[in-house]
Amino acid sequence: MNKLTNVLVYPCGAESGLEIHLALKDIMNIRVVGASGKEDHGRMVYKNYYGDFPYVGTPEFIPALNQLIEKESIDILLPTHDTVLLYLARNAEKINTRIAFPSLEATEICRSKKKIYDLFHKYDFCPEVFVDIEKIESFPVYAKLDEGQGSKGAFIVKDKKQLTDLEDIENFVVMELLPGEELTIDCFTDRHGRVQFVGPRNRKRVSDGISVNSNSVPATEEIKSIAKIVSDEIGIRGSWYFQLKKDVNGKFKLLEASVKVAGNSNTFRGLGVNLPLLMVYDYLDYDVEVFHNDYAIEVDRCLQSRYNIALEYDTIYIDFDDTITKNQEINPNVMMFLYHQKLKKRTIKLITKHLHDLNQTLENLAIHKGIFDEIIHLKMEDEKYRYIKEKEKVIFIDNAYGERAKVKKELNIPVFDVDTIPTLIDWRE
Repeated sequence: MNKLTNVLVYPCGAESGLEIHLALKDIMNIRVVGASGKEDHGRMVYKNYYGDFPYVGTPEFIPALNQLIEKESIDILLPTHDTVLLYLARNAEKINTRIAFPSLEATEICRSKKKIYDLFHKYDFCPEVFVDIEKIESFPVYAKLDEGQGSKGAFIVKDKKQLTDLEDIENFVVMELLPGEELTIDCFTDRHGRVQFVGPRNRKRVSDGISVNSNSVPATEEIKSIAKIVSDEIGIRGSWYFQLKKDVNGKFKLLEASVKVAGNSNTFRGLGVNLPLLMVYDYLDYDVEVFHNDYAIEVDRCLQSRYNIALEYDTIYIDFDDTITKNQEINPNVMMFLYHQKLKKRTIKLITKHLHDLNQTLENLAIHKGIFDEIIHLKMEDEKYRYIKEKEKVIFIDNAYGERAKVKKELNIPVFDVDTIPTLIDWRE
């Protein structure tokens, strides 16, 4: 693929949208654009970001979407939410770009638990579903929304009264309780219908419905067989996932399937399987062949902070010992910051009281002097603030409190310790 491909991610600020950004942002000839119906975390990471976008289903949505598609020359749209995906599939003919969904029928099946269980009722991996609650012989059972994500709105039913008290019982699926191990299986089915990748992972720790700790587990023949059947019966194409859970006898039963990229598919990106990229290639009608590294992998996720500061600066004065270095070795996070600032075309000035041969130390640490626009090597008795000539749009970074205090007092410019360096990085790419 030699031409630039513009990929629109909508909505872009949820976990799956952020994973797609990470998976695609550094790929040659891929340019990523993000949009969301409300201001979200996407604006902190997407360089090309459109917030406050009209909501799906409003009269303004499709005209605004087509306007954005034309403005950004979008080649393919990756939806990241099941409801959005279904709406786009139903209105695909009105939208002026390719949308990553296999078919309207497949999308509607995956949006409804009832349709999935109706489709697979003849298979032994389909859980027992109770259409008539009067015929439930024993409790507990399990109830979950027909159209819902994960366990949202789901609950264990301990007796029949819990069901008869539900005013919207028709919106729920009542099924056997599955008490055993649960797996999410990330998959890729190419445009020829071949299931090229089956990647099971567990959900060891879940926070607010999102898996935040996950391990890859072996793809058994049982899991591969279910994946093939699900893909063929639904008619899936591209990157997708499904979930299995063991019953009381230890047999896997199908929970749900989705024809989009999962947020935690980054587990397998760590093994070399870039599911968002495979999705893009496949829907642009490129033939791909999936291969991956063969070892176990664990992913642990947490909240990360990204900052947007109201500070303009062109010049950076930065200390060396215990700032660029840590325990006499390179601090890799600070080096990342310095290269980031070089990319932003800012002036970097090294200001240091290093006691040894600075050139030799830089060479020993494999730090190229060219990263600095100027090197100011001072004596121990010198005051750093006297060597800072700029009065505006300049910042000072030093691990030493005393040095920062003097610069702040004498020059009244912004000063930073090493721990605040992440606030100076613009993560939008």
